[in-house]
Amino acid sequence: MDMTGKPSLTYADAGVDIEAGNALVDRIKPAAKRTNRPGVMNGLGGFGGLFDLKAAGFSDPILVAATDGVGTKLRIGIETGQMGGLGIDLVAMCVNDLICQGAEPLFFLDYFATGALDVDQAAALVESIAAGCERSGCALIGGETAEMPGLYAPGDFDLAGFAIGAMERGRALPDGVAPGDVLLGLASDGLHSNGFSLVRKIVECTGLAWDAPAPFADQPLGEALLTPTRLYVKPALAAIKAGGVHGLAHITGGGITENLPRLLPDGTGAIVDLAAWDLPPVFDWLSTEGGLDRDERLKTFNCGIGMILAVAASEADRIAALLRAEGEIVHRLGHVTDTPGLTLT
Repeated sequence: MDMTGKPSLTYADAGVDIEAGNALVDRIKPAAKRTNRPGVMNGLGGFGGLFDLKAAGFSDPILVAATDGVGTKLRIGIETGQMGGLGIDLVAMCVNDLICQGAEPLFFLDYFATGALDVDQAAALVESIAAGCERSGCALIGGETAEMPGLYAPGDFDLAGFAIGAMERGRALPDGVAPGDVLLGLASDGLHSNGFSLVRKIVECTGLAWDAPAPFADQPLGEALLTPTRLYVKPALAAIKAGGVHGLAHITGGGITENLPRLLPDGTGAIVDLAAWDLPPVFDWLSTEGGLDRDERLKTFNCGIGMILAVAASEADRIAALLRAEGEIVHRLGHVTDTPGLTLT
């Protein structure tokens, strides 16, 4: 009781557990430490993360920033309790965008918001984020955990990510994309992190549970749909460094239809041969169950192509071989034309 005789309230009574937040920070410090790279100047716990561009090897850098989330794919993770890939999705959606500008990802910050902090759940997510950063050569130097009772239902949460990269001045992409350039497509690992409001609607209509066998894969449905977004950072940077890459397009929301034109200069277009690769089974199943026509499918999902590179025709075979040596499945999709617009054949 206070002096007025009223009950003494605490922040914990309002639903915010500061001690749990402190426990989370201690729990995730080792995961963040594993992502350290040249340029990192301090660890977790400060009011901000410090990064030294000169120590990272840059002489006249231009900074590039990207932010994104995981979208309603989170709902499947929440309902299945599978958190292990969601942090990788978060990182990939940001760093895959950075490389389209020609930038090397340097560091990452995350924002995790929930109604009531579950330390085990949050730690699993942050450790997944750290795994994505480590695979991308990107340091996890900070983040924010927001406990907001009343805004999120029990068990619900949201994730957002912020990636900063850099390039030397004058090396921004796209640059030099011209008619005749060859379009190389890198295979996706499934749905990545787009179109999940439609995916969930289609699954609801089928009546299948998340733990039911996936009709298109030898694993449970929820697990198959949660396959993480592929990280293209290291192969793409290797191709850019080797020369001949004029532009890249990350195939996310909007699919090939909306994203490929973003690397094309005014007055140019592209022809893409849809027979150049096989539609992965997950997209075929969604199209059948949802009655999706070709155009709806192509503007909603990546349809099996997660990244497209526009490369000089004389260098196409060499770059494709380099990307394959880096572990990518590469398809020759088509070419850039002098006729504006995107033609799908």
